[in-house]
Amino acid sequence: MGVFVVLPLVLPLTAWPMSRLAERRLHPRTATVLLTCVGAILAVCSTLCLALLGVVGTAQLPGNPLPDGWAAPEVRAAVPYDENVGFAAIGVLALVAAACGHTLWRHYRVRNGAWRALGDLPAEPAPAPTTATPAITVTAPPAPPALTVLPDEVPYAYALPGRAGSGRVVVSDAMLAGLGDPERRALVAHERAHLTGRHHRYLLASRLTASANPFLRPLWTAVAFSAERWADEEAAREVGDRRVVATAVGKAALISGPSPAPGIAGLAAIGPVPRRIAALLGPVPSARLWPPADGSLYAAALIAAAGTAASALSSLNAAVALFVVLKAATPL
Repeated sequence: MGVFVVLPLVLPLTAWPMSRLAERRLHPRTATVLLTCVGAILAVCSTLCLALLGVVGTAQLPGNPLPDGWAAPEVRAAVPYDENVGFAAIGVLALVAAACGHTLWRHYRVRNGAWRALGDLPAEPAPAPTTATPAITVTAPPAPPALTVLPDEVPYAYALPGRAGSGRVVVSDAMLAGLGDPERRALVAHERAHLTGRHHRYLLASRLTASANPFLRPLWTAVAFSAERWADEEAAREVGDRRVVATAVGKAALISGPSPAPGIAGLAAIGPVPRRIAALLGPVPSARLWPPADGSLYAAALIAAAGTAASALSSLNAAVALFVVLKAATPL
């Protein structure tokens, strides 16, 4: 096993440069998907190595259910750092499991609580956005997520995902009162983009990766920002005016209050709102994935790819090595 079992725990650091550059210089849809996948791979590799180290430490605990041969002196000699890292990995793995479990529990508690709060409140179809160049379609598009307006003096708006792929756009009448008609259409289009793009899945996956390895927290924040930018671009495409969406983002951020569903995506989500507005006032981002037009992004992507590949190979090497050692120590 050697140092290979420890490398995946720190190799997520190689993804930091790409997380900072991808959210600015890649299309937000590409950045969201790419950073989520990279973070998931790195988190799985680091957790696997913690589990391998945990096996090493668990084999020495009295009363463990593992075969006695796994704690033999010959196995101890073949597995380095068993006295220190092996025992520490058990506690760290327990913390990782608790953090991921708390993240899942909090996500579903907030979502289910929001659905219970809505109860049997009526919902109306979301208004269709006006486009500058209406498209001619042969088949009818799927129905947009329903819109629920709540009588609340606190301005907020969020996209509430459903259990079976459905969802609902929830807006308070105080938020609608603070926006003009064009901004209202942009708000609904933004929240609808969160639901149709299944952004809650990317956000949940990135939160889980950050819970599994704190070194992946920059990727979580980058995914959260890119998901909002993705919804901004979709709203701008549907409304047909990027400046209207930028105005809606700015107004919503200024008047919004505490959301009753914290952690769920929304137009006025906490984050770098000035950067979102500046991006909307600029040109449409290019959807080209490779090769990157920027040299620094190219280098950062290569570093992240090398780190991800090294993490996968290191965890695979450690798993195979431990399997061979323990198989040889286990009597038939």
